Amino acid sequence: MQPDLSGARWRKSTLSGDGPSCVEMAFVGNDVAVRDTKDRDGGTLVFSRTEWNAFIGGIKNGNLDALP
Repeated sequence: MQPDLSGARWRKSTLSGDGPSCVEMAFVGNDVAVRDTKDRDGGTLVFSRTEWNAFIGGIKNGNLDALP
């Protein structure tokens, strides 16, 4: 079930600067929503906090460095 995103406070990495090529994320209840900055109405991916933490942990541990 998709959470209500109408009150979501979207943010993007400060490392993105003013460039349009990035994603935005928002904490919504127990979920994390992610969308494309260039196409904000094009759809949103929603992850549980557990899934999001595993993804971020994989990035920090270098587990995604060797993806083709």
